[in-house]
Amino acid sequence: MEADKPEMITVEATVLTPVEKVWIHWTEPEHLTKWSFASDEWHAPNAENDLRAGGKFTTRMEAKDGSFGFDFSGVYDEVSTNEFISYTLGDGRKVSITFTRQGNVTKVTEVFEAEPENPIEMQKSGWQAILDNFKAYSEQE
Repeated sequence: MEADKPEMITVEATVLTPVEKVWIHWTEPEHLTKWSFASDEWHAPNAENDLRAGGKFTTRMEAKDGSFGFDFSGVYDEVSTNEFISYTLGDGRKVSITFTRQGNVTKVTEVFEAEPENPIEMQKSGWQAILDNFKAYSEQE
């Protein structure tokens, strides 16, 4: 790996739901607040989403005990309904999400640039936990 290129991390899940429903759950704020956190100790009290190239999004993630919180936000670079989303986070890192239709099942693959402050495995497990939370929500909703 080149020193000036960030490491890319991939997480994925197979969601036992058609891509059209997966897309709605992934992109509509009323659904985002139901799954966009890594554990039961956290929640997402609000979300805003302008789903178009150049549009901005923000999801507020907070510890339920009030000890910590942050805005997960960025700007969309590309949006292809039911297929692909890419965006740039507020800190400049790039993220892409691919939604692959497999009949009535959807494979969701997220690829993101690692940030330098935390270990790669910690970042991967955190993003995977959120994706697993999404899968559970989308399959039961």
